[in-house]
Amino acid sequence: MRPVFRRFSIGVFLALATKFCTGPMLAESVEHDQAEVEEIIVWGRASEQKGLVGSATEGLISDADFSTRVFHRVGEMVEMVPGMVVTQHSGAGKANQYFLRGMNLDHGTDFSAFFEGMPVNFRAHAHGQGYLDLNFLIPEMVRTVQYNKGPYRVDRGDFSTAGSAAFSLYDRLEENFAEVTVGGYGYRRGLVGVSMQLGSGDLLGAYELTRNDGPWDLAQRMRKHNVLMKYSEHGRVSRHLTVSVYDNEWRSTDQIPKRLTTSGGIGRFGYIDPDLGGQSQRVSVVGNLESDGFVAGIYLSRYELNLFGNFTHYLDDPVEGDEHEQEDRRWTYGGRAEYKTATNGNSIWTLGMDLRVDDISAANLFRTTTRARRFAVREDAIQWASVGVYAEIEQRLNDRLRATLGARADHYRFDVDAQLTINGGKASKTNFLPKFGLAYEFSEFVELYANYGTGFHSNDVRGVTIRIDPVTQESVNPIDLFVDQVGYEIGARVENWQGLNVTGGAFWLESDSELLFVGDSGSTEPNNASRRRGLEVALFRKFNARWVGDLNMSFVDSEFVSVPSGLRHIPNAHGRVVGGGFTYVGEKLEASVRFRHFGDAPLSEDNQVREGSTTIVNASFNYTVGRWEVGLELDNLFNREVNDIAYYYETRLVDELEGVDDVMFHPIDPVSARVTLRISF
Repeated sequence: MRPVFRRFSIGVFLALATKFCTGPMLAESVEHDQAEVEEIIVWGRASEQKGLVGSATEGLISDADFSTRVFHRVGEMVEMVPGMVVTQHSGAGKANQYFLRGMNLDHGTDFSAFFEGMPVNFRAHAHGQGYLDLNFLIPEMVRTVQYNKGPYRVDRGDFSTAGSAAFSLYDRLEENFAEVTVGGYGYRRGLVGVSMQLGSGDLLGAYELTRNDGPWDLAQRMRKHNVLMKYSEHGRVSRHLTVSVYDNEWRSTDQIPKRLTTSGGIGRFGYIDPDLGGQSQRVSVVGNLESDGFVAGIYLSRYELNLFGNFTHYLDDPVEGDEHEQEDRRWTYGGRAEYKTATNGNSIWTLGMDLRVDDISAANLFRTTTRARRFAVREDAIQWASVGVYAEIEQRLNDRLRATLGARADHYRFDVDAQLTINGGKASKTNFLPKFGLAYEFSEFVELYANYGTGFHSNDVRGVTIRIDPVTQESVNPIDLFVDQVGYEIGARVENWQGLNVTGGAFWLESDSELLFVGDSGSTEPNNASRRRGLEVALFRKFNARWVGDLNMSFVDSEFVSVPSGLRHIPNAHGRVVGGGFTYVGEKLEASVRFRHFGDAPLSEDNQVREGSTTIVNASFNYTVGRWEVGLELDNLFNREVNDIAYYYETRLVDELEGVDDVMFHPIDPVSARVTLRISF
């Protein structure tokens, strides 16, 4: 951990702890606590959404949904979005790989996330466009997640076509707590969460320390620190100020070639390059206010990353190897404002704006040997500013029918200062996104929806200004800044019918030529236009006061268009996702058993190489006696030897004369147990 981040983290938490220990425990805060508890939605998936949302695939997840689930890694919080799958191909400090609606979203290209209103995805990131790292989240501090799928919301712009998730924190805790978790493979985690009344508001604070070696032959030595503070005031104008400090360092075992494990050269959890891993830091300050239909927010974030990888081993350089370092240094700041008002009782107008600036001092790629830099492939500094404006009217046409018409415009301006001057430059571009939706209340329990929307994801601006491939020194064609996308959806929502909630529908999603800047090589790679058609169903059933169950199913057909019929398969486009489970919540005992099935997928365009399906089961049990609680988490309960993710591409090992096309895979962790001891106070 870097000294500056360590000192800041410890200082912030000590200040919080001192205030808590020495501050007055006001008796009158009991009424305040009770008011806060009454506002908490116990099961977000059972909350009323009919008449409030614009599509069948919008929803709410609340604290009770989180607290009864096993999260083997933080990014799995978004797996509560029906149909979403989260995997990892490298160490625990990197952003996850995300899959939704038959799309391999890489590290976040078409799925956006927001933390108290602050956008989390990074533009022009050293590792990949749209990079979405959720490791700074502390799950126990998250109160709700609002999610949506498809390009239908006017307040969602870049990286949001597949969907988005907005994380909101508690203002204060029902009870302060401290807990320690111990598990297999060197897993250790300590967490303290406290809140108190401070002045006319509430102060919330948490500190998390996590250590994990993992099952890998090369221990990953992950060391993560998280500090969170939030101050809230409620009244005619509600104000919130949040500070988040995150620091992580780790070693990683990247995906390995199947031929090497088949021959017995290494085991499933083995490694080739012992120097991989990295360190990452993020400090964020977010301010928000709300008043009479008006919401506004500002944010400032400092981010640093050094990431070492080696995906092709000795393919490009048979002597020194293909190890590389990706370096990212940036400030990100911006804000948003939205005003919503009702007129004549039948119309709701929404007007909004968001601003963002990415001041990137380093988005670099170096060739390295044992983490020592040999030469720079790219060294870039980037200024990227954007403004988005949107408007929407929701008109109630009669007692049952609502129509929504909206539009969004995004203007981007950027300036790239490249190592090769010819690859730099500046430009600007504007994108216009119309949206339309209908909602019909079929009965007291059922609402029907139809939606149309256009969306986009931006490409890395270095790919827009590029003229010379920095590796081959050959001329290349620049790519478009915007990848335009369009979506259609029809669906239905059944709500609170004999304890049952169901959402489902059919969607159609088209994406233009997805030309992407490839951070691993510093060049561009063209992909073809694509089309996806799918069916989705999400069920949540509250059987009684103790038992709930859920089942989510997604079936998607994905294909490239305008290519020969034998080459239409999209690599890593998983067409089948099924997940579900049962949860029991008693006075003292809580128990949950869940499964996740991730269908098979092509790894090559001709479908000659495929990855098999994976099915895993997790379970958790918690028992409470007074102020004490003990918990047991079981991951991969049946010890399935399956892959977390797999690719198919060319690599070369040190003793091979030429490159070999092979399946490259990263295995799912074997069965493991974690025990938690928690005290509330």
